[in-house]
Amino acid sequence: MMKKRLRTARDLVLIAAASLIYAAGISLFLDPNNLAPGGMTGIAVILNRILPVETGTLYLLLNIPVILLGIWKFGGHFIVRTAYAIVLTSFCTNLLSGHGALTTDPLLAALAGGVLIALGIGLIFRAGATTGGMDIIVKILRQKYRHLKTGYLFQCIDMAVVAVSGLVFRDLNIALYALIAVLITGRTLDYILYGGDEARMIYIVTSRPKEVGKKLMEEVQAGITYLKGRGGWTGEDKDVILCVIRKQLAPRVEETVKSEDASAFLIVTSANEIYGEGYKDFFEESM
Repeated sequence: MMKKRLRTARDLVLIAAASLIYAAGISLFLDPNNLAPGGMTGIAVILNRILPVETGTLYLLLNIPVILLGIWKFGGHFIVRTAYAIVLTSFCTNLLSGHGALTTDPLLAALAGGVLIALGIGLIFRAGATTGGMDIIVKILRQKYRHLKTGYLFQCIDMAVVAVSGLVFRDLNIALYALIAVLITGRTLDYILYGGDEARMIYIVTSRPKEVGKKLMEEVQAGITYLKGRGGWTGEDKDVILCVIRKQLAPRVEETVKSEDASAFLIVTSANEIYGEGYKDFFEESM
């Protein structure tokens, strides 16, 4: 019980810090430069130019129907944290808006704002909540389409908001800078959530599978799996080694294999998401 309370307290502090980071990206970089970064925040920025209501307040109002959807899909516990994040983000956005833009260069604003938004969203996701709005919709889509990355889904939804911002502001340059912010956010978010898990998947066809496999496990500490294969020309049965390793260690695997069997045949490909021991927890990522 004590551990659960400490974890909850830690998550609430993390959400508060992440909400401030998210709000800083909006109020100090994107909003004052007329950059609508997509999602509910982007819609709030656009409406702020039409209605005499602060961006943070609009963000809160737009999230009310989405919160109701979240209660229906995820239950009260999840929404309590999300509502907490939404209120804090709305408050911090209005609070920081009085400081004005830290830079008036739209490119720098797009880059800095996009990174801060992604960092805020990523930390809030890891604390078991969302920043509301499209985050909830994306979370619902991720449950059904697990093969689609979070950043990719955000980008698809955000493109429509960016297009609308170009029409409202009647400035193609502003829309393109907003698009840069969206792309930076998506790329950074994918790195925060998945970047550390990028790996190399290597198939090794060798006449010395036992020796090569033993050397990989002992010298590189690589996990391996023996697969059954058959030569197309010879018809001979043979063991094929499957090795999944973090990309930084891939050159060591190749060197180790070649040192044991210079005639070995290697197929190296990328593995963007790895679940299991030493990598991501599938059940945690599915939440």
